[in-house]
Amino acid sequence: MFLDLITPEGLRAELIEGEVIVSSPPDGHHEHCLSRFLCQVARESATDMLASGSKGLLLPGGEHRPRNYAIPDATIVPLERRLFRGGPPWMDPAGVTMVVEVTSSKPLQDRIAKRHCYALAGIPLYLLIDRDESRITLFSTPEGDDYTESQSVAFGKPLPLPEPFAFELRTDDFL
Repeated sequence: MFLDLITPEGLRAELIEGEVIVSSPPDGHHEHCLSRFLCQVARESATDMLASGSKGLLLPGGEHRPRNYAIPDATIVPLERRLFRGGPPWMDPAGVTMVVEVTSSKPLQDRIAKRHCYALAGIPLYLLIDRDESRITLFSTPEGDDYTESQSVAFGKPLPLPEPFAFELRTDDFL
């Protein structure tokens, strides 16, 4: 039924933990934070990466819940894997290195529900740019429906990103 949903032009729909979430285009500060992150990945990453801001991911559902259909603010994959080429609109997350969310109108979805969905799918890294808290958090080592490790810094402080990125993410421009 979710796949048959028709959203008005300019909106996007996701199915997260049994709830349909329809969102409007993001505001300028959201896009500023995301684009600053993506610029650094393109310039600094030890591995050439590709990023998509509109890639649908088909994720496993939780206990007694349907599958999840998420569209991260950014889906990051190594260039050499060519995962986006020929992929369906809702692709399997196998091979995805990192997903990124920038908080907007429903920050709890990004902080909790989506984090659980991404961990359950086994996505190695989840980066949360939390504008309300002025913090950036990197979740890693997924186990079950959560990540077992996290590192968080306030905007303005650098955040080390592990391999395959292997650089310090500058966050001073996120303020």
